[in-house]
Amino acid sequence: MDAIRVTNLKKSFKVGKESVEVLKNISFTVEKGEFVSIMGPSGGGKSTLLYLLGGLDKPTSGSVEINGKDLSKVKEKEMSKLRRNKIGFVFQFYNLVPNLSVEDNIMLPLILDGKKLKDYKGKLDEILDIIGMKAKRKMTPRELSGGQQQRVAIARALIFEPEIIFLDEPIGNLDSKTGAEIMELFRKINKEYGKTLVQVTHSEKSAEYGTSIIRLLDGQIVSKEVLEQEEEAI
Repeated sequence: MDAIRVTNLKKSFKVGKESVEVLKNISFTVEKGEFVSIMGPSGGGKSTLLYLLGGLDKPTSGSVEINGKDLSKVKEKEMSKLRRNKIGFVFQFYNLVPNLSVEDNIMLPLILDGKKLKDYKGKLDEILDIIGMKAKRKMTPRELSGGQQQRVAIARALIFEPEIIFLDEPIGNLDSKTGAEIMELFRKINKEYGKTLVQVTHSEKSAEYGTSIIRLLDGQIVSKEVLEQEEEAI
């Protein structure tokens, strides 16, 4: 079964009296366990597409299905639950709460959902281990580097064990060495934990960590290529 199915997707915005078409009749699928990179020049519709896939915005026409469920037919309350439980987001800006510790930032989605935190203690320890931050669990974001803050944002996206994680320029604010470490972490999450990942990126190098690349130009898909997977880092 496809994790994501996009059919005849269109998105237009009003600019004054004119309608500007950002996405033009896009169709594609993402299989479970894929790591898809969406590439293209600025203004080509990449982030708009990602927000539509994650249910953060609604299309002008066409449909996005997550695990066979048409997002346009999902009520807002159910959509909120879907975003909390089935979908994770990692953005270019880490969006951490400055005065909360690493572990409290990770647990924040659970707090907002009214979950009992003690039920997730084992999960928290496992995730801190995955991101290599066990020793820094009591620190606040201002005591961390940019790469460490992004690891915390990744952990926050993982705490609910989502099936799909959307990444919006996830290493855009990081130096090349730290960026490569974060991309290796995403590759590990994809390969070892079987998560479906969809990232928007300008970087060819970042895109090569995935399993396939969708190229967008002027709001249309111009190609989708499957990547040969190597064992060593790219």
